[in-house]
Amino acid sequence: MQSTTWHLITSEYPPQPGGVSDYTQLVAAGLAAAGDEVHVWCPAISEATDAAENETEHIEGVSLHRVMGRFGTVDLRRAGNLLDQFGSPRRLLVQWVPHGYGYRSMNLPFCLWLWQRARKSRDNVELMVHEPFLAFGEGSVTQDAAAIVHRLMTMILLRAASRVWISIPAWENRFRPYALGRRLSFRWLPVASNITVVDDPEGVRIIRAGYAPEGQKIVGHFGTYDRNIKEVLLQSLPSLLRTSADCTVLLLGRGSEAMRDDLIRIHPELANRVHATGPLAEAKLSRHIKACDLMLQPYIDGASSRRTSLMVGLSHGMPIVTTSGRLTESLWFDSDAVALIPVEDMAALVTATKGLLSDETGRARLGVNAKALYHERFAVQRTLDALREVTA
Repeated sequence: MQSTTWHLITSEYPPQPGGVSDYTQLVAAGLAAAGDEVHVWCPAISEATDAAENETEHIEGVSLHRVMGRFGTVDLRRAGNLLDQFGSPRRLLVQWVPHGYGYRSMNLPFCLWLWQRARKSRDNVELMVHEPFLAFGEGSVTQDAAAIVHRLMTMILLRAASRVWISIPAWENRFRPYALGRRLSFRWLPVASNITVVDDPEGVRIIRAGYAPEGQKIVGHFGTYDRNIKEVLLQSLPSLLRTSADCTVLLLGRGSEAMRDDLIRIHPELANRVHATGPLAEAKLSRHIKACDLMLQPYIDGASSRRTSLMVGLSHGMPIVTTSGRLTESLWFDSDAVALIPVEDMAALVTATKGLLSDETGRARLGVNAKALYHERFAVQRTLDALREVTA
């Protein structure tokens, strides 16, 4: 394919933590490896992360421009002047999450800046929609006010955009009305796993021996432990452990230690059977995931292609018990790649997990199907092919 120059605009980038941060780096590295010139425009890092920045791996072909500050008007003017030094028209790929760009998630100046880039500078603005906007009636009056502003921001963005990429198909139904009749291309671009699979059977064996010295089954969970997922885990894990004497739980990722503390405070009798790692380096995380017998990954709005933590489990070929909900795409029901339980049925979630723990053949089947589905539909190469196909 013909090479092109990309300008990725993002609210976060490593060493700053976050799903959008990891996703942007993954895409930037993949485009550069394919022969494209890639520029990433992002905020500066805080002094607290300076040490981590010094350790951030330099990616051949990716130029970092940490000039976006807090995405205020002065920052945007400076970034615009620097962008103008590149040949026109420029291709801007904006990683969109409304809460990512400051101003308490109500950054109208940023949206207007993108519109001006499209209208006056003739830049091609493309949106990658990770999250759309806040819903009405799910919080305070302040949240409802923010939801109104989010929709105004969406209308401006869709005036600026030449194309819209969406992490799940449901976002098209939410966004398209705010195009106000303007014909726009919406295309599904699922997120990929940001954790490389490490092949280290001996390392995995050592980890298993540490958490399950008597050969117990290990039920893993990887995520960020937001309020909704914590609630589901607090309901399901105690029941699972009380009725399955031969299993232990391994909580992985940032927030896992606080999750364990909350669980043990309520159920102190389970202290010896619930473990937490906290944040782990990528290779260590991969080994810990492989050390589990299955992954329990419930989502309050259902499994969907925007869930990076789900993609991590799929890419590792893990048997996964997860939930169906309002955002769950049809492919999850058709693929036989995960055990899918209605999100409102906690008893069935526990029963399905217990059933798989005692069904080695079933776990193996799900693991094979999970890995096949991941490489067919979600691997980062699918993302790169879609982006570069449009260029061609």
